[in-house]
Amino acid sequence: MSKSKVSIVKYEKPLESVRKLVELVNLFDEIPKDAKIFIKPNIVYWNRFSNFPKWGVITSSRVIEDVVVLLKERGIDDISIGEGIVTADIKDTETAADAFKKLGYNLLKERYGVKPINTFEHPFEKIDLGTGFKVNFSSVALAADVVIDIPVLKTHSQAVVTLGFKNLKGLINYASRKKFHSDDPVKDLHYNVAQLPNKLKKVLTIIDGIYTLERGPAIDGKAHRKNILVASADILSVDMVGSKLLGIEPDDVPHLVQAAKDRKRPMDLSDVEIVGEKLDDLASHHEWDFIYNDAGDLPLPLERIGVKGLKYHKYDSSLCTYCSGINGTLLLIIKGAWQSRKGKPFDNVEFLNGKLMEPTPGMNKTILIGQCQYNKNKDHPNIKEMIPIKGCPPSMDDVRHAFSQIGIELPASMFQNITKGGAGFLMAKYKGRPEFEESLFQIE
Repeated sequence: MSKSKVSIVKYEKPLESVRKLVELVNLFDEIPKDAKIFIKPNIVYWNRFSNFPKWGVITSSRVIEDVVVLLKERGIDDISIGEGIVTADIKDTETAADAFKKLGYNLLKERYGVKPINTFEHPFEKIDLGTGFKVNFSSVALAADVVIDIPVLKTHSQAVVTLGFKNLKGLINYASRKKFHSDDPVKDLHYNVAQLPNKLKKVLTIIDGIYTLERGPAIDGKAHRKNILVASADILSVDMVGSKLLGIEPDDVPHLVQAAKDRKRPMDLSDVEIVGEKLDDLASHHEWDFIYNDAGDLPLPLERIGVKGLKYHKYDSSLCTYCSGINGTLLLIIKGAWQSRKGKPFDNVEFLNGKLMEPTPGMNKTILIGQCQYNKNKDHPNIKEMIPIKGCPPSMDDVRHAFSQIGIELPASMFQNITKGGAGFLMAKYKGRPEFEESLFQIE
């Protein structure tokens, strides 16, 4: 049996490094000139009001342009680049437009004829991926002869890693993304992610590891300059290699285990040939999990500062993107409120999220975060006083009201400030570090 080839190279020089990566595995050699190409970067977050850390979070524009140039050299002209960026408002098209402009995708259009596509502004097609529900998948991607999947080399707090497979989740619509975070014990998030490439005609994967990210996938993770590029025509092989480069064994990644099972493949890389750099020379340990106390009912940083009278249970895979987006904000509010209380315990308050959690007996106040949690537990007999944060995504007004009911008053302007400029403070940890270059996310 022939082995799947995966190339690993060090990023050293614009264009030439990606050229070497691609040529080592003949990645583009079989693409006909008249093929329709869809490039799928990873833009997991965008804020059009302030600067924020893009390193390890967003696919670098440098790699995107290099891929486009290599395709154009082969006479391939029908090239689209698309993403469905998560926004609080489903009708928000300005955020994607701003991202495409600032990342240089509009210049790719002018220079090379590339078509930038906000997938939420284009049709979706209902397809059966075996997930138990029909998935609304980007029609543009389904029609492409080749999808070039360009994720970032990073970890994920629920999926362990987010590489080739997970990056394709950006090709489904809002409703399907929510359903992917299922409460089904078998067809859960991990199972569903493993099915994502199955209806695409051909997927070629290039992992952008110029920057890696631990405790990803978002801007609060910790980025590292690693200068690693990985590629393969086989999505499972490249993701297993990518996982090992992050210091994580592939069999510790549930969606890769499922994908290997589906394909009747081993997980020890025995059927994979790595060319270029040696994997062991570039692999380094990356944390992926956010640590909670032994009971799993309080993040360890909150326990360490002595928070009492409050349970904030650890998220599970049923917590979807739209509730997890406010999760960090809620924890920051709790931390600040605790510090101002000067050791006075909260009044036996419990926060629940996702689709699986149930109320603990004996709590005085139970905060249900998001519509799924509200629908599940609004009539639960263990709840003494229910405080709902409704909506999908949750309403900021309901967040303010909920915290008011547990004695934490928040100014009306707080969430507007967080939305418009709150991500900027995360830039501080990269200040004065020249290896973190903004220019890699621009087209010159």
